[in-house]
Amino acid sequence: MVRKTLVFLLKLLLFIILGFLLGLIAGAYIGGNFLTSFEFNGVRGYEATGQIGAFAGAVLSPVLGYYFTRKRRKKRVHHGT
Repeated sequence: MVRKTLVFLLKLLLFIILGFLLGLIAGAYIGGNFLTSFEFNGVRGYEATGQIGAFAGAVLSPVLGYYFTRKRRKKRVHHGT
């Protein structure tokens, strides 16, 4: 039981870190190329959209990861493997 909880928490942390990094890169790309005059939190351009992307990625990636792993787990249990 403790091992499953620890593995779950490590997977959750991995999803948060990966989502943060991917959101940061995507946000910086969008802000640097398309929203150069966008302002947020005292910064503008790629820095502003990078912050928003990093936050969105860190919040959404563990939610999506949990959803997809539960969906996969249900399929595996349903088929009996």
